[in-house]
Amino acid sequence: MPELIGVDLGGTAIKLGRFSPEGEQLDVLQVPTPQPAMPGAVSVAIAEAVHQLDPAHLADRVGIGLPGPMDAAGRVARICINLPGWQNVPLADWLEPQLQRRVTLGNDGNCALLGEAWCGAARGSRDVVLLTLGTGVGGGVLLNGDLFTGHGGAAAEPGLICVDPEGPACNSGNNGSLEQYCSIAALGRLSPLPPEELSLRAQQGDAEALAVWDTYGRWLGIGISSLVYVLTPELVLIGGGLSAASVHFMPAVLAEVNRRVQAESRAGLTIRSCALGNGAGRLGAAKLALDRLG
Repeated sequence: MPELIGVDLGGTAIKLGRFSPEGEQLDVLQVPTPQPAMPGAVSVAIAEAVHQLDPAHLADRVGIGLPGPMDAAGRVARICINLPGWQNVPLADWLEPQLQRRVTLGNDGNCALLGEAWCGAARGSRDVVLLTLGTGVGGGVLLNGDLFTGHGGAAAEPGLICVDPEGPACNSGNNGSLEQYCSIAALGRLSPLPPEELSLRAQQGDAEALAVWDTYGRWLGIGISSLVYVLTPELVLIGGGLSAASVHFMPAVLAEVNRRVQAESRAGLTIRSCALGNGAGRLGAAKLALDRLG
């Protein structure tokens, strides 16, 4: 069976991988996301990167994870709220003639969850919530072993739930969304230090850095608590770039969930970091192509 290509489009980088049909990673590539990340420029960048990754055309299917909801057919990016100009973009139709490969689209959080369920921390689990912490806050939901995409294919967007109705405005139109408290920009409102420096200082025992991560973790725990009440998953996974600092904020997350969620609703619940790191999205996008395109 031919190989697969998975693409994970982020605000700063496009991460690509070439995989076997069994999920073995054969090669990877990362290129900068064009700035501004307009649809046309991103389309060209993806096409060039796919040709660079697979010049011999060993893969015949491409899955692409994007930060927003797709149409139910996986052909059109309805909106990517943190990228300019992304409204009803027929990206699959644009790319297929350039790539001479079949293309399908999915939400990046859903793709990350598919990757973890295929070869990572969610393997063997049936009811899972995953949150990706980065430029935005995305995620995905697995219910009874199936990816939950809701009516019309736009679910799930756990980063857009409200945790504070008087909080900062969100690009979604909401106020005080979880994204406004747990994204990289939100962390920047708590500290002027970049996440890597903030994590290093916390590792060295700096009290101010530890306090920032504690505040960050409490907000994340508030959001997770609401999701647990609605979905009662067996597993909550934390991924995305900021998950590298989970050792510093996870204690506050667990304390908040234990305080807010009654014991019956969190019975058997595990909250932990993803196993595949930032590679989950491109692996899951490849799995999406395998599942949808046969």
